[in-house]
Amino acid sequence: MRIKEVLKEKGMTAKELASKMGVTPPSISVAINGNTTVEMLNRIAAALGVPITELFEPPVSDAITCPKCGARFEIIAKE
Repeated sequence: MRIKEVLKEKGMTAKELASKMGVTPPSISVAINGNTTVEMLNRIAAALGVPITELFEPPVSDAITCPKCGARFEIIAKE
């Protein structure tokens, strides 16, 4: 997960993000540590003004893994 990196890029702290989202700082901490839901990731991305894909590490092998279910999704670039 890249939430911490995106926060830094935006010049925002986890506490500020929590306040903006109306959630507790511990719930943001849980998300930063990779134990979160897709719903929370969507809310974080919206609060940060980035697409949800920005919250994930760049794929090493043209695939990403869902943090909730562990399913792998192949990324196919449009030509």
